[in-house]
Amino acid sequence: MDSRTNLPNNFKYALRTSLPVLFGFMFLGIGYGLYMHNLGFSFLFPTLMAATIYGGSVEFFIANMLLQQFNPVSVLMLTAVLGFRQFFYGVSMLTKYPLQGWRKWVLIYGLADETFVLNYYVKVPQGYDETAVHVWITILNYFYWVTGACLGGLLGSALGMEIKGLDFIMTALFICLAVDQVRKEKSHLSSLSGMVITLVSLVLIGQRYFLVVTLLLLVAEFAVKYWYEQQKGGQQ
Repeated sequence: MDSRTNLPNNFKYALRTSLPVLFGFMFLGIGYGLYMHNLGFSFLFPTLMAATIYGGSVEFFIANMLLQQFNPVSVLMLTAVLGFRQFFYGVSMLTKYPLQGWRKWVLIYGLADETFVLNYYVKVPQGYDETAVHVWITILNYFYWVTGACLGGLLGSALGMEIKGLDFIMTALFICLAVDQVRKEKSHLSSLSGMVITLVSLVLIGQRYFLVVTLLLLVAEFAVKYWYEQQKGGQQ
């Protein structure tokens, strides 16, 4: 059977493959929608932000920054740093994704962490259109996240009350990510230097611009570290 005419089966295979993401994205999306409700936004805000930003942790950051003084430089820097991993995802998928056509743009826009893992490691059986399966997985994951955010916002509006403690969800998320990263490190120099640079920047620069300065200093630190390791490796 020609895989191009096997569209229902391509979709069913992508749906089965993406089911674990369905439960994860729905749970996190509902939490995000409730978090936005706690901040005072209607369900339209988490829905539109999930649909347009589609950046996971970035959306939690942006939600909080909407309540602060307008600072586009900080938003730009945060988005660039938190989303920079997508660059490496994109490079890894160059041999798997088509280089032309409308499907390329769908796959690029929808390249979330979970979508990358599924599309990179999934073994599409013979008789299926591999690109079509990748596209369906990407679309389904996107749908799960946006739907979860919308449901969370609607649930918050239906309850009509603020859920105490939910504003800690972003802090808890990044604490978990940080702890997991520290556990995997062979050297804790980067983590320790990051905390020191952050605290010094906060004290010397102030709350408004310390984040931008911290990010720039961290980029400079990693650039120097990378250059040093390259020089050291060349001398051996």
